[in-house]
Amino acid sequence: MNKILVLFAHPAFEQSKVHLVLLEEIKQLKGVTIHDLYEQYPEFDIDVEREKLLLLEHEIIIWQHPLFWYSGPALLKQWQDLVLLHGWAYGKDGHALDGKKIFNVMSSGGDMDTYQPNSFHGSTIQQFLLPFERTAQLCRMVYLPPFWVSGTHQLTSEAIQQYAAQYKLLLTKIRDNELSVSQMLAVPFLNDLVTNN
Repeated sequence: MNKILVLFAHPAFEQSKVHLVLLEEIKQLKGVTIHDLYEQYPEFDIDVEREKLLLLEHEIIIWQHPLFWYSGPALLKQWQDLVLLHGWAYGKDGHALDGKKIFNVMSSGGDMDTYQPNSFHGSTIQQFLLPFERTAQLCRMVYLPPFWVSGTHQLTSEAIQQYAAQYKLLLTKIRDNELSVSQMLAVPFLNDLVTNN
């Protein structure tokens, strides 16, 4: 069984209609640890040693967040800056995270059609996620495609619940080794692996 760490970052969680439902759906899953960064570190005073231990204890890491200004929230960047240290996470002697799998679970107000080269945002969602991808690769982790809840402003409660059920199924399959890395890397979004079940 793979242990999964959800590094959740949302500066206005109480206003989120999507992430509240996503987390509620997975909070009882065995082997899944939900780590709310804004709840733990409201002053941005990150306990680096604690975070390193959490990373070492889990095989799968998830950056769960809304997409704010084409990136993750500020505390998630602070976490990356302080926790992913040279000589520990990367560099010649930094091998602590080698081979761990990591991906983004995110929401965006814009829908999928607006994240195209010739559309409103001018780039694909994968292009906006490149800093996450390169960070993972520098740390010798396996960066997997994202699970994306798009067009949140137009989603009904039923649609959000459907995303949440897919998210739970995805984590269950990953936890139980029912999806291979090659299967996950073969799709543009991890949603694609759980939408027809």
